[in-house]
Amino acid sequence: MPSNSSPVAESPEATETALVEPVETQDSSGPSSSKGEKVHAALTRSSTGSADLRELESGLDSLQSDAVRKARVDWSRILLPVAAVVVLIIIWQFYVSLGLKRRDQVPGPMDVLEQFGTLLAEGSLQEAVWTSLQRGLLGFLISVAIATPVGLLLAQVAPLRRAFGPLISGLQVLPSVAWVPAAIIWFGLTDATVYFVVFMGAIPSIINGLISGVDQIPPQYRSVGTVLGASRLQMAVQIILPAALPGYLSGLKQGWAFSWRSLMAAEIIAVGGTIGFGLGSMLNQGRDLADMTIVMSAILLILAVGILIELLVFAPIEKRLLQRRGLLSGSTR
Repeated sequence: MPSNSSPVAESPEATETALVEPVETQDSSGPSSSKGEKVHAALTRSSTGSADLRELESGLDSLQSDAVRKARVDWSRILLPVAAVVVLIIIWQFYVSLGLKRRDQVPGPMDVLEQFGTLLAEGSLQEAVWTSLQRGLLGFLISVAIATPVGLLLAQVAPLRRAFGPLISGLQVLPSVAWVPAAIIWFGLTDATVYFVVFMGAIPSIINGLISGVDQIPPQYRSVGTVLGASRLQMAVQIILPAALPGYLSGLKQGWAFSWRSLMAAEIIAVGGTIGFGLGSMLNQGRDLADMTIVMSAILLILAVGILIELLVFAPIEKRLLQRRGLLSGSTR
């Protein structure tokens, strides 16, 4: 008597088709889908002759070449921003040529470029960029070293988060320039004033970004760590922090933006003493001299440093992280 528990035998063709059936779920748009269909058709045929094998090999080679082609340098990422800058400069020059404002109030691009050359020859441009950049980077790194363990602690211990979470959010909303007068009274006109303002601007943003990343971790991750016998420290460092990297990276980007803005505010207000000459000091100097070419030069340098840090540091790290996690598909990055 036949057993009811034994499954019905399937033909080899049906089994082979079932095994390769997930290939049909690939995107059907574009040339790569037709190549994928050829590979699928070759796999699902009952015969495996030499023609089918050649077709399969050709399809696989085509798919591989598509992956290599996508890995090449996308020049549009370089040419489009450059084109956008050129368009803005043309618009700027066109507005200046209309003569709606005096040239001492709205200088043209060539006037600012000439001032760049003068500041470069004097050495003040290099000094200002180097002073602000090292302050910004050092202050940001110290902020990361402080904010990361604090953020992990708040994310892991509920009573602490309920107690200090609103305060951290309030500090993030508070304009960092509000700390400058207090910092001058506490630390005087020294670099400590500048660094304190940078810390108060960056640390809350990094903490909130890390907490937000931890909140998005699936609960199964913690369960697996508990089953494997991970301690609280191992859970935080080896499971929670790596899983929270996307949110943590967003917090780092925002923290850098806040630290750079805080640094400029501190350098503009706190002038003199042992505080060196930074980009904010250059901006303030241009205001005191009523020289818009110096003011515009300082503004463009501040903007350029912020953009370069984003493009050279954060953008590649974020892209690599999203690629490794399969989150870049369909993105406009």
